[in-house]
Amino acid sequence: MPLATTLLVLFGTYTPAGGTSRGIYSAQFDPATGALSAPVLAGEAANPTFLAWRPDGRTLYALTEKGTVNGKAGGALAAFRFDPATGKLAPLNVEATGGGPLAHVNVDRTGRVAVCISYHASEVASFPIQADGSLGPCATLVKTTGSLGPNAKRQEKPHPHSLTFSPDNRYVYVCDLGLDRIFRYTIDPATAKLTLAGETATAPGAGPRHSKFSADGKFFYVINELDCTVAVYGVDAATGALTALQSVATLPAGFRGESICAEIRLSPDGRFVYGSNRGHDSLAVFARDAATGRLTPVEIVSCGGKHPRNFNLTADGRWLLCASRDTDNVVVFRVDATTGRLTPAGQETKVPQAVCVLFAP
Repeated sequence: MPLATTLLVLFGTYTPAGGTSRGIYSAQFDPATGALSAPVLAGEAANPTFLAWRPDGRTLYALTEKGTVNGKAGGALAAFRFDPATGKLAPLNVEATGGGPLAHVNVDRTGRVAVCISYHASEVASFPIQADGSLGPCATLVKTTGSLGPNAKRQEKPHPHSLTFSPDNRYVYVCDLGLDRIFRYTIDPATAKLTLAGETATAPGAGPRHSKFSADGKFFYVINELDCTVAVYGVDAATGALTALQSVATLPAGFRGESICAEIRLSPDGRFVYGSNRGHDSLAVFARDAATGRLTPVEIVSCGGKHPRNFNLTADGRWLLCASRDTDNVVVFRVDATTGRLTPAGQETKVPQAVCVLFAP
């Protein structure tokens, strides 16, 4: 595929002992045909499961496992310089939290703060980003606390699972699966310090996992891992507080098998919301009312693999790429611009233990 007509897409992976993955992979995606090239190694890293861009599009941040870094043990975040001409990633530096292994990362809109969470250690960590994109030492490391949810097996302790910055960059929202809570922190870009500003209770046993804002910041969408729903919240413009508006199922009526949710995305035009089911191994599609924020189910389709941990849409909203961890594949879907419905494009590629899909800027 000629590079001028294709999009570069990066894949974060697991790199278990005895496995074939060596880190972050890239492939060329053809938006004319939906074809994906065979993946190539873009940058070596240990378990770079989630990835995030700095707004300049030249620096990538990846979770990694590095043992002890600068005298600190535990989970670590790696910074890479991205070469758009080659698609390769050159290491800048690695900083550890001094806490537990990491599960999600995001970067604020100023490009001065990176925030991570540790699912297993119940921690939220923040790092300052230097002018060259490298990371400074961990600035904040706090525990999430509160009453546990009712699911004794999965909610045995706090489990923060993701971070989402508000469109105005005033807050970062942390979904905690173990506590059935969404925490809201203010951000100081000058120091990378986080301060707790409030929290919202979800439905008991919901297990909030990942979240996204509408572009106007008026609505907040959360996919709940444990009860397999998408919850819709209104956002108070002054305080950032959340008000529950709706909850819709991601699974077909009558389904009785085991399934848990993973990722949630809004289409670039904001008209549709998509969520993934692991177990049922499917993608749920919802139409979105821009005025009320409410969702209407459209369809539920097979993801084309097993354990769809993550997926993403092209910037024009015409294509969706879904990564299934347990079948090592990334499947391409066409998106109907009118209905939001998904149709397999007959294109896929193999990526070992893929768990994150991120298009290059």
